[in-house]
Amino acid sequence: MKKTNILYIIIGLAAAITLGYYLPKGNKTVEKENHAKEEVHEHTEAESAIKEVELNEAQYDASDITLGTFTLKNLSDVVNANGYTKSPPQNQADISVHLSGVVKSINVIEGQYVKKGQLLATLESPEYARLQEAYLTSKSNLEFLTLEYERQKTLSEENVNSKKVFQRTKSDFEIEKARFSSLQKQLSILNLGGGKNAASSMPVIASISGYVTEVNVKIGSNAEVGKPLFNIVDNSKLHVDLLVYEKDLNKVRAGQSIRFTLTNQDNTEIKGKVFNVSQSFENDTKSVAVHADISNGSQTLIPGMYVNALIDVGTREVQALPVDAIVKADGREFIFVLEENHGEENDEESHDESEGHSHEDGHKHNEAGKTFHFQRIEVKTGTVQLGYVQVTLLQEIGKEAKIVLKGAYYIQSHLLKSEGGGGHQH
Repeated sequence: MKKTNILYIIIGLAAAITLGYYLPKGNKTVEKENHAKEEVHEHTEAESAIKEVELNEAQYDASDITLGTFTLKNLSDVVNANGYTKSPPQNQADISVHLSGVVKSINVIEGQYVKKGQLLATLESPEYARLQEAYLTSKSNLEFLTLEYERQKTLSEENVNSKKVFQRTKSDFEIEKARFSSLQKQLSILNLGGGKNAASSMPVIASISGYVTEVNVKIGSNAEVGKPLFNIVDNSKLHVDLLVYEKDLNKVRAGQSIRFTLTNQDNTEIKGKVFNVSQSFENDTKSVAVHADISNGSQTLIPGMYVNALIDVGTREVQALPVDAIVKADGREFIFVLEENHGEENDEESHDESEGHSHEDGHKHNEAGKTFHFQRIEVKTGTVQLGYVQVTLLQEIGKEAKIVLKGAYYIQSHLLKSEGGGGHQH
């Protein structure tokens, strides 16, 4: 019995020694294998991030690629706001009449640009002729009474006639003078002349320069007093009204710069400057109107266009690129950079090679034309505003590097096509 126990103990010790010898060795082997796999994975990731795409001259021309570099943008310390373009009341006009009449002619159409003082329409009414007749009569009476007044004044000073006669003449003169002045002003307001012949027609004149936005009459219609016949808007003095909510109100003040794009137009950035902040809430909303002048108003703007705007409330600027410059692949973000002097080197190689080959070989090589190599660089993006995105490089590039600002997706699709077909790739 004792021999049997001793035998079991010896067998157990031998098994333990054998297991202890092989187990650490197995773990080390597994660790080495895992480490090797990680190195291969990291190497594969690095290779997949940095890739090169080659385009020939025809492909480059057809791609409509735009090259450029980073732009400094204030994309962080800003207040986002929406609003619309607005024309101030000083640049809008309702054209109406002070005396009714029938429309005889219309000289403009909607959308037409007119200058201040330009004839818009002509009205006709017997009242115009009667008013001019009264003016001419008053003018004639005033001339007579002026002479009579001077004569009676001289006689009164010489005590030839009584003071009572002079006072009556003076009264008639003053009354007629006031009446004549009143008729003269009425004719001026109605744009009626004070010539020798009374006319039954009256011109309707533009009071400001601008575009005719409404024509509310037609030939033969009755022009009523106070009812607008035409509407004119001068778009040269448009400004932007932005709605800023209460939480951001303390950050906004006059003098700050704004940048905005038109909601339903392209991504062209328009600049402006805040000139006034309202002191009351708009209607039932908890927003305040912020008024801003437009600095570069060369774009075709009309009142009522909706805008998305940024009000710069800070001074920190970051490197940014257009949103179209960023491509996404495998859950990461990239840009494309043109390799420096690659096209020139290609041309020199073509020239050197053509010298050492026959004319036929050189001709075939020149037909290939210049090639363009683009390197894909991984980046990290940040804030996106008004068509621009903050970009941080994960790999260093030259200061003068030419970045693809437009056409990056074309290059990316060409890369994917090349990978699928076993094309050129680094």
